[in-house]
Amino acid sequence: MKALGVKPGDEVLVPSHTAFPTAEAILFADATPVFVDVTDACTIDPEDAVTKISARTVGIVPVHIYGHPVQVDAFQTLASQRRLWMLEDCCQAHGATWRGQRIGSFGRAAAFSFYPSKNLTVMGDGGILVTDDDEIAARGRRLRDHGRVNKDVHTELGFNLRFNDVQAAIGRVLLRRLDSMNARRRAIAARYAQALAGLPIELPREQPGARHVYHLYVIRTPRRQELAAFLKERSIQTGIHYPVPCHKQPAVERLAPPPLPRTERLVEEILSLPISAGHTDAEIDQVAAADTSPAPRSRSATSRWGSRPAAMTSSWRHGRVRYGARRPARRASPTTRCR
Repeated sequence: MKALGVKPGDEVLVPSHTAFPTAEAILFADATPVFVDVTDACTIDPEDAVTKISARTVGIVPVHIYGHPVQVDAFQTLASQRRLWMLEDCCQAHGATWRGQRIGSFGRAAAFSFYPSKNLTVMGDGGILVTDDDEIAARGRRLRDHGRVNKDVHTELGFNLRFNDVQAAIGRVLLRRLDSMNARRRAIAARYAQALAGLPIELPREQPGARHVYHLYVIRTPRRQELAAFLKERSIQTGIHYPVPCHKQPAVERLAPPPLPRTERLVEEILSLPISAGHTDAEIDQVAAADTSPAPRSRSATSRWGSRPAAMTSSWRHGRVRYGARRPARRASPTTRCR
C-alpha cells in the first residue's frame, strides 16, 4: 500500500471475505478499507464495488480467493473509468488464469504469498510483490529494507521484510513444478466433483473465463457443523476459510462497516475439504466415501450425513435417514488432512 502511495484519508475497496491481512495492509497504511460483498463464486462483486466508490477511493484490491480468479474484465473497466489503481491479491492463486492470461499481470501490482500451505511455497514463510511499474518496484525494495537506499542512508521508515537466499532457491525449484502441482489439484477437484455429485451440498464451480487452481476446495451447506463433526469422527480434518468476515472483526469496529448479506450468509455455510498436490487418490476417495457413507449405528439415525441408496430407505437430503444393512464404518488415514 505504501509503495502505491496510499496515505491517510484514502479509501481502498476490498472484499470482506478474505484473510484479514488483506485489509490489515490497508489499515497499516493509515487508509480506510471499504468492504465489498461477494458473488456466488465467493469472489468480490464488481456491481457492489461500484456502489462503494466515493471521492476518497484510490484503489481496488480484488482477491483471487481459494484459487479462483475474480471477474478481471469488470474490475479493469471499473479501475479505468474511475481512475483507480488495482492491486491483485494472488496469495491463494499462483498460476491461475483469466481468459488464458496469468493472474497477477492485470493490475498495477500484485502480491503473492509463499506461506507453507500455498500452491507455491518456499519451505517457510514469505511473499513477493510483482509489478511492471519502476517507481513501485523501487519503493518496494526500499520499504522492505528499512527504507534504505544504500548501506548507510534511509530515506523513509520501512520494514524488515528481507527474503533469505535459501528460501528463494527453493522457490525457484518449486516454481518449475507449479503447473504440474496445479494440474494435480485440478484433478483432485474433478475427482471430488464426480464423487460428491448429487449430495445436498454446493460444490465449487469454475466460472466462464477462469481457470481455478484450487488452493482450497470449498463446499457450501447449511448443515456445515453437522458435516464437519461427521467427518471428524472418521479422522478427516476440515476447515473454515473464513468464519469471521473482515467487516465483522473487532479490529475494524470503529469504522462501523455496513452489513454484507451475501458474505454473512456465505461464512455460515462454507467448509474446506482436504486438498493439496500431495494428496493421493486413495485419500481423496476416503473423504468422498465418508461424505456418502452411513453413520455408525450408535448415533441417531435422524441427522446423518450423506446417502448410500443400497443401505437406506430414505436419503439424507430429505433430512431423515434410516439404515438397512449396515457396513462397518471405515476410519480414514490420519494423513487425510485439510492441508
